Amino acid sequence: MGYPSYLNLYESGELRERVEKAREMLLSCRVCPHECKVNRLENELGYCKTGRYAIVSSYFPHHGEEFPIRGFKGSGTIFFSYCNMRCVYCQNYEISHFGKGREVGPEELASMMLELQDMGVHNINLVSPSHVVPQILEALYIAVQKGLNIPIVYNTSSFDSIESLRLMDGVVDIYLADLKYLSREFGRKYSKVRDYPTHAMEAIREMYRQVGNLKVDERGIAVRGLLIRHLVLPNDISTTREVMNFLRSIDPELAVNVMDQYFPFYKAKDYPELARRITREELERALKEAEGFNLVRD
Repeated sequence: MGYPSYLNLYESGELRERVEKAREMLLSCRVCPHECKVNRLENELGYCKTGRYAIVSSYFPHHGEEFPIRGFKGSGTIFFSYCNMRCVYCQNYEISHFGKGREVGPEELASMMLELQDMGVHNINLVSPSHVVPQILEALYIAVQKGLNIPIVYNTSSFDSIESLRLMDGVVDIYLADLKYLSREFGRKYSKVRDYPTHAMEAIREMYRQVGNLKVDERGIAVRGLLIRHLVLPNDISTTREVMNFLRSIDPELAVNVMDQYFPFYKAKDYPELARRITREELERALKEAEGFNLVRD
């Protein structure tokens, strides 16, 4: 197993400084691209409906992720409630839209990380972390003091602020990043955010700068790097050609998972263009656009 990079930050004292910088971002919140400017330290709520402390829906060893992430013993997944996007087709809408879960302080969040490590998982997999970066860093600092020593996976929609991502530089070993579409119109219509493409592209460039392409150990389990997920949507709403051209400009051998499991969950049936599964032809076209990449499957 590799030596998680956050241990170096802890030993140098830098991790403690990151915790303080991140906490200050909550005072007039700029943790994500919405920049709501609410005082989350006083439990004022913005777009993400999350105040001073993170809300967690569940945590468990996840065996459904891509093999480099789940490995043989599972990925230690922590599902954060709410989200800084409102995708109309979200399969986890009860968590992301309705906030199913409970508030946890940093000590309890740290305990979850340590409990997962004790179960033998390969990593700590933070799902929907973009709006709770300060809370994650607070908990991580505590968990490291108590023996956490496995890699961190940042599992994101890519609607991340560069300031928050830079606080995670040297903390995150593996970025697991969605790239949904490169259309401002689709980002507004189907995810209810402004300018998703610009923020997502900047975020993915920053992730790649930090960790590079995916690296695995002799067992095929990820130890560091970036893995991109791209969900194929019907009627080319996923703008796959544009997505792959952008990714090719970063690294033509990026690790990419072209996902075929789209199902019209939640409000998708209110949008006729999203109200069906994808066809075999749509998947084949998407895979053709992704030729040359290091394709990773679930």
